[in-house]
Amino acid sequence: MEDLVEFKTDDGTVVAVESAAEAGGSRLVARGDGTVQAARTFEGALEGVRAAAESALRVFRDGTLRPDGVEIEFGVKLSAETGAIIAKGTAEGHLVVKLTWSPPAGEAGAAS
Repeated sequence: MEDLVEFKTDDGTVVAVESAAEAGGSRLVARGDGTVQAARTFEGALEGVRAAAESALRVFRDGTLRPDGVEIEFGVKLSAETGAIIAKGTAEGHLVVKLTWSPPAGEAGAAS
């Protein structure tokens, strides 16, 4: 069984997640079942990912592209000490961006 990290939400709910490998030489001490208590709240752990998403959205919404829709997908690992880590995905990437444009009104289905 994988080690688990327990995060508490701001309202006190416990969220258990599989742990990411910790960087560096330190490691938190786990209970007998392999579960460790996170140093941050769940919301606090995700704060860096939220900031990264806001920055990425700003980059793709500003400038000349002006898409109608922006989808950003992060792979996220949660760590007891460092919180959320943007992780590699299955294709060795850790960020997927999808930009969409809709045809102007009146042009939908106008192809001959």
